[in-house]
Amino acid sequence: MAATEPDQGGRVEVDRLLQEIADYTLTARIDSAEAWETARYGLLDALGCGLLALGYPACSKLIGPVVPEATLPGGARVPGTAYELDPVQAAFCTGAIIRWLDFNDTFLAAEWGHPSDNLGGILAVADYLDRRADREGRAGLTMRAVLEALIKAYEIQGVLALNHSFNRVGLDHVLLVRIATTAVVTRLLGGTRDQVINAVSNAFLDGGALRTYRHAPNTGSRKSWAAGDATSRAVRLALMARLGEMGYPSALTAPTWGFQDALFRHQPLTLAQPLGSYVIENILFKVAFPAEFHAQTAVEAAMALHPQVHDHWEEIETVRIETQESAIRIIDKTGPLKNPADRDHCLQYMVAVGLLKGSLTAADYEDAAAADPRIDQVRSRMVVTEDPQFSADYLDPAKRSIGNAVQVVFRGGRSTEKVTVEYPIGHRRRRAEGIPLLLEKFERNLRTRLAPQTVDRIRDACMDQPRLERMPVHEFLSLFAT
Repeated sequence: MAATEPDQGGRVEVDRLLQEIADYTLTARIDSAEAWETARYGLLDALGCGLLALGYPACSKLIGPVVPEATLPGGARVPGTAYELDPVQAAFCTGAIIRWLDFNDTFLAAEWGHPSDNLGGILAVADYLDRRADREGRAGLTMRAVLEALIKAYEIQGVLALNHSFNRVGLDHVLLVRIATTAVVTRLLGGTRDQVINAVSNAFLDGGALRTYRHAPNTGSRKSWAAGDATSRAVRLALMARLGEMGYPSALTAPTWGFQDALFRHQPLTLAQPLGSYVIENILFKVAFPAEFHAQTAVEAAMALHPQVHDHWEEIETVRIETQESAIRIIDKTGPLKNPADRDHCLQYMVAVGLLKGSLTAADYEDAAAADPRIDQVRSRMVVTEDPQFSADYLDPAKRSIGNAVQVVFRGGRSTEKVTVEYPIGHRRRRAEGIPLLLEKFERNLRTRLAPQTVDRIRDACMDQPRLERMPVHEFLSLFAT
């Protein structure tokens, strides 16, 4: 879109993208039954991932008030804890636990990301508003409002990712979390069209975090709390907009100083397709193991080869991995790996664990597991190449596959078959197979933090779609309080 120009009265036309996001957020009806059902699965999966993450000290040390004792009785709860906080800090905490283990859902396109990251801000604001309404004897929010906000946040984040590769200009995908959460949370707070536009314009003016923390030699734990930071910033901007804070109509298109010129190499930001419910319907769930999604099918292939390899690992001459271009760009790593954040974004590490153990869990990224000398020895024998067909199918909107192939060659010329997996178990094409396993994962994760009778109550409330949608938000989140 060309830069906006002031008219003779000094007014500036509002950037089209800001208007499209606001109109969708405020007026779109979601009529797809598949979208509503998949949003429920996304909600449950994200909360389960969050409770599992609380068992890791590197995560739990960041959860709670921003300074000691800065709590807010009657405020927003953080699932799996006893904390009651202001909604900005609650959004950070909930967003951080959901993302910490790289186990929540994913959407892959020109950009990639994790749309359930938005749940941090959505749940915090919804709980805060509903608890206040309950205290005042007013009708509050139900979980249907949460699911609707989640569907729309998924859509805003994902459709913007379809045709914009922020990573190619060094920007991290969490900027899309900030944009999407800002829009839907401003609406939850009762914002007008102008207030949604104002808030989202400020979200774009924040620019984007650098991807430095996701790549060698600087890979670190910030990648696990960056989404929490983004969704909490969105809540702050939404609250400011509701107070009447001004917006910036040409935040995207202003010459020199707008987002497009300053940060996106003069490329226009436009929607690849109309906003609806496409993204939630095509979301990718991490069903079987916590692994960066470009590696999910590679790990599945490695696990299939485990019986042929684990007793003969010393005989390995070469492990051949064929993958997509995106995987090579972000998770193809050789040399030392410094920490869990480095390991869970290393294609070779994940494949090595799958070959040696026949499984992959969050614990396998910790220092104790990584001390197994076999892992680095197997890694050193790996060759990663791009399969052009995998790259093409990855971007094909009719397929959206995430193909990988793994083959092991032993000394003396013997080799395994080449195992190719194009669609991970969390793909839309494998929903019938994947959803029962996703629900098992949810319950298993809950049991790491909650008493058995509490888990039973949550399961009863969540397995019935109409019942969950009718449930007041404060009642739902009370189930997750400890």
